[in-house]
Amino acid sequence: MNKLREIECFIAVADLGSFVKAADALGISKAAVSRTVLELEARLGSRLMQRTTRRLSLTEAGSLYLERCKQIVAALEEADDLLLAGSAKPAGLLRINAPVTFGILHLAPLWPIFLERHPEVELDITLSDRIVDIIDEGYDLAIRIARLADSTLIHRKLTSTSLPICASPGYLEQHGTPRHPHELAQHQIISYSYNHGKDEWQFSGPKGPVSVRVNARMHVNNGDSCVQAALGGIGITRQPTFMIDQYLRSGQLVPLLTDYTVPDLGIYAVYPSRAHLPAKVRAMLDFLSEAFAQVHWSGPAEA
Repeated sequence: MNKLREIECFIAVADLGSFVKAADALGISKAAVSRTVLELEARLGSRLMQRTTRRLSLTEAGSLYLERCKQIVAALEEADDLLLAGSAKPAGLLRINAPVTFGILHLAPLWPIFLERHPEVELDITLSDRIVDIIDEGYDLAIRIARLADSTLIHRKLTSTSLPICASPGYLEQHGTPRHPHELAQHQIISYSYNHGKDEWQFSGPKGPVSVRVNARMHVNNGDSCVQAALGGIGITRQPTFMIDQYLRSGQLVPLLTDYTVPDLGIYAVYPSRAHLPAKVRAMLDFLSEAFAQVHWSGPAEA
């Protein structure tokens, strides 16, 4: 039996919840679908579905197998699209959304290079720190700086950034230097409004995880404003290295609590679907992957 045919039948039955509906969708008989799934279970030596006269449900093994099968089918579709896209020239309007500061510092220098390589592509760039709905708002691609382990969007990781806790020397001279995350509760905090976890800051330390509720003197929905406030001595902030690397190097900001780590954020290109990926989107994904292959946040990325 063709394994791909087995997978096709199994996915159809699992998604539609019915052998009859799966048969109609695949254009074959119900008996053929049922026989194929039974042969698949026999070959694997594991029951994938529980069948009753009233309903059909996946077993634990069936759920795991379904997830993996869908990944295999998606990979096959991507392989097909890769060849199809290879014969197509990137062209047309490409709409991209990106965070404001990252877009200005690290993407803006790249756009002329991309356009020179692909003269038939037009770019429509929107910078916003708001998380946009790329499907509803009509974007081809977006840059996200986040932890996307559970994201339903298709994504390609470009690089990552750490999140140092820092303050100006002037602030520390006046208010003291915290030695433990719990001491942050007694300090003035400049908080980025879109932070995951808001004002509950999580750390991993020498003795395990630590959580502290900080008291923000300022909430700001723009990272640049947080950095400028910290440089002005207003308080302590937590910002990505792609924004503050130069200030850490110059000593204008001082890293704090270096024995306690915060999980890095990934920097991703996200897009709605692998299926029928336009050549212009694939070209941009490949270009950004190349541009950010080796980045140490000492300056704008170079292609």
